Amino acid sequence: MGTVRAMGEEMRVCSVDEVRPGTARRFDIGSHRIAVVRVEDDFYVIGDTCSHQAYSLSEGLVDEDDCLIECPKHGSEFDLVTGAPRSLPATKPVPTYEVRVDGGDVLVTVP
Repeated sequence: MGTVRAMGEEMRVCSVDEVRPGTARRFDIGSHRIAVVRVEDDFYVIGDTCSHQAYSLSEGLVDEDDCLIECPKHGSEFDLVTGAPRSLPATKPVPTYEVRVDGGDVLVTVP
């Protein structure tokens, strides 16, 4: 998996106001189920499905200090920058996506 590079199409996902600081929100873009995570004024986009079991990461807690999101089912934590698991039981990364803010819009590049 790993980071998805800008070889795809950049698409508007939401406005910056749709995701409050310290939270995550799920969006479906084509076949991609993603979680948009906001840490203060920074945005991260990762695959929304935990690599351990198929639970939505956007329903988990966001650790703003360590830039992580925790799976609500079994507690695996994922790095928002790399998608790498930081705790068990997950051992595989989740995909991350290129994201940028343009004015009040959050834009994501999908393959």
